Amino acid sequence: MKWLFGSLLILIAAVIVGLWAYQDSGYVLIARGYTTVEMSLALFIVLAAAGFLATYFALRVVINSWHMPSAFREWRARQRRRRARRDMNRGLIELAQGNWAPAERYLLRHARDSEIPLLNYLSAARAAQKQNAPQRRDDYLSLAHQSMQGAGFAVQLTQAELQLVHGQLEQSLATLMQLHATSPKHPHVLYLLARSYQLLRSWDDLRKLLPDLRKQNVLNPDDLHQLEQLVYRELLTLATQRGKLEVLRDSWQQTPKHLRQDLELIRHYVRCLLILRANDDAEHLLRDALKRRWDVDLVYIYGLVEAADKDRQLATAETWLKGHENNPVLLLTLGRLCKRNKLWGKARSYLNASLGIKPHSDAYKELGQLLEQLNEHSEAVECYHKGLLLAADEKMDTLLNVMPANTALAPVTY
Repeated sequence: MKWLFGSLLILIAAVIVGLWAYQDSGYVLIARGYTTVEMSLALFIVLAAAGFLATYFALRVVINSWHMPSAFREWRARQRRRRARRDMNRGLIELAQGNWAPAERYLLRHARDSEIPLLNYLSAARAAQKQNAPQRRDDYLSLAHQSMQGAGFAVQLTQAELQLVHGQLEQSLATLMQLHATSPKHPHVLYLLARSYQLLRSWDDLRKLLPDLRKQNVLNPDDLHQLEQLVYRELLTLATQRGKLEVLRDSWQQTPKHLRQDLELIRHYVRCLLILRANDDAEHLLRDALKRRWDVDLVYIYGLVEAADKDRQLATAETWLKGHENNPVLLLTLGRLCKRNKLWGKARSYLNASLGIKPHSDAYKELGQLLEQLNEHSEAVECYHKGLLLAADEKMDTLLNVMPANTALAPVTY
């Protein structure tokens, strides 16, 4: 369109000049010494314009020839950048599709000519990671570090992630510790550090990290609570493995107050107490917990505790009957406690009542032992038989409804 308007304007100008020259061609005389040149004004104008254009184009040719080497270099650089952009796009597509080897090849082919070589090398490192090539991965990360100033943190963070996924836990932890020292509040560094501690089962270090995870909102409240449960449960387990009751008690006291009200953690602590035969501690804890909140699992465990004051333990459990008269777990617990107190008739009544409401293999087992104690062997054998059959069904139900173990932190995958 511009050429059309330009041509039209030139044509109009030519017509105007032609008409003007036709009316009066004018006269131009050029003299130098004895030499004179005569011509019409119109011809002089045409020759002047042609001379100007010739001079202009000659100068353009000279200037372009002078700048030709640099222009050619710039053209070649543009071509290289175009190829690098094309190969990077192809490499990222292959990476997204899971074609690791082609992705690595395309990403590296013109990485040096890329406008963002850091992205090429980081993506190539991920592709090498997927091909189980840690040495190539580290080489690419080194090139990424060299490709751009100020990218050291991003490169180290990527390196820590890839090391973590590859199972190089100690190396990943060392990298993350450097990053944490540089940026102690960085959320993703805190997350990866927590994940490393968890995989290394370094529970005390993870416990010290929990306040920062909460303060920086690294995890949502539910995930953070699950992680806290996991950490303090494992710390209680470690204290139990040492075999010293005082160590276990100290570990419980160091548990945050809000977690000491958590039913799941209370159950675990009671089991730890029972392993160390601290039955009175377990009975006192269960009694206080059940005063605050009713929980059938705690009621069940209460029946397994062999407190020194058996009469008081039974009396405490019987106070729970008000409002829970038809609870089969409570009736089972009362049957166990009565049996331990040698109240055979009462124990038999409670156990039969529990089985009448909801049969359970434990109730059949307890009743079978009681009947055997009373020399009613045939009835005892029948209870054992029913209990075994029911136990098989209960085990199958448990297997069908079992949930995966909670890892608290989602795994990092690349």
